[in-house]
Amino acid sequence: MRTYEEIVESILEIPKFTKKNNLNHTRELLKQLGSPQEKFHVIHVAGSNGKGSVCAYIDSVLRQAGKKTGMFTSPHLVHMEERFALDGKPCDRNLFVRAAEQVGMAADVMVQKGLPYPTFFEYIFAMGMVIFAEQQVEYAVLETGLGGRLDATNVIRKPVLTVITSISLEHTEILGDTISEIAAEKAGILKAGVPAVYDAALPEVQEVIETSASSLKCPLCPVFPKDIKILLNNRKKIAFSYDSGYDITEIEIPFAAPYQAGNAALALRAVQCLMEIEHIPRETVRRGFSQVKWKGRMQQVSSEVYFDGAHNLDGIEKFLEAAGLVSEKPAVLLFSMVKEKDYLGAAERLLAAGNWEEIVLTTVPGMRGMEAGNLAEIFEKAAKESKNTVRITGIGEIDKAYAFALSVKKPGQILFCAGSLYLIGELERIAGGMS
Repeated sequence: MRTYEEIVESILEIPKFTKKNNLNHTRELLKQLGSPQEKFHVIHVAGSNGKGSVCAYIDSVLRQAGKKTGMFTSPHLVHMEERFALDGKPCDRNLFVRAAEQVGMAADVMVQKGLPYPTFFEYIFAMGMVIFAEQQVEYAVLETGLGGRLDATNVIRKPVLTVITSISLEHTEILGDTISEIAAEKAGILKAGVPAVYDAALPEVQEVIETSASSLKCPLCPVFPKDIKILLNNRKKIAFSYDSGYDITEIEIPFAAPYQAGNAALALRAVQCLMEIEHIPRETVRRGFSQVKWKGRMQQVSSEVYFDGAHNLDGIEKFLEAAGLVSEKPAVLLFSMVKEKDYLGAAERLLAAGNWEEIVLTTVPGMRGMEAGNLAEIFEKAAKESKNTVRITGIGEIDKAYAFALSVKKPGQILFCAGSLYLIGELERIAGGMS
């Protein structure tokens, strides 16, 4: 049997020789494995922003209710097994290795039949299903990879619940050029008769989801921003109320970022749907939300350093709002992005709305990373156009960039590290975090 390190290396090599497969291919892969995805209840989550946080909230409540849970999310921050959480913790490496070997054998059988080899995402999704089935989880909370309609996770035939988080322009070359087109791709996870919880902040999203749900006869549970009221934000936790139309529930979450209240309200509405099945006490729900842990989302890693995976324009807007609450004084920003994201728009917004004394730009590892020098040129041009006098420095190696950012930070000044979750993962490896 191969070692853990050998397996991780081989899985990371998969994108070099595979291309996108259709859902029938994913179904065949899972069939070769005994259809493990049919052996537990599934809550399926799609959206542009907040998917991982919503998954974490739901998972936490279910665990507090005594349920054995699995949670499949991406990307991982440091170790690949983070993608497969069992009862809130990454699966152990023995489970990881066994699942990888099983999926590898199934993939080889498919190739012998003349079928393509699974893609990276198909492979790890299948691993997650094998792990969850073997460990006999009761509920699996699944985050889509990209989009929804054509995502490998959409082979799930009958989830108990679907959730669509906030939608913004992302991956336009794949998902569409408008919010409505992207919403239609996300709405592809809706299933006949299955309740759907969704972020109803944008009218065009609401229209698309209502149209999709109508033909499938899905009970709809929209969450409107006007029904969420923040009662307290002391920069360490948020208390908010959510009015579902039936009652008003007050919840406390251990995060400082205001956008987390919206994510938590979506998760709360989802839990309220599950309460009809599982009869989860209100106090258990509150405890689940108050004890949730989720790294890389305005995560305080020391008294003056925060990590946030603001990976698209909508995420950056929410990051800027949160950063303004955490620090009223000029701060230091360490930032990076992958090539397919709107890095020009990100630079313009960060410079227009941010309060920065110094911006340090670095490179996410791998072929997808935007080079620090190119990012620095883009930020310098945007700064010149907006007449912003912020100091800008590009340093390719993340460890050196982080060390430099810490060195220029004055006592009492805040350092925000934001952008791609791949950047946050590298920083977690380098610096670690408090939670």
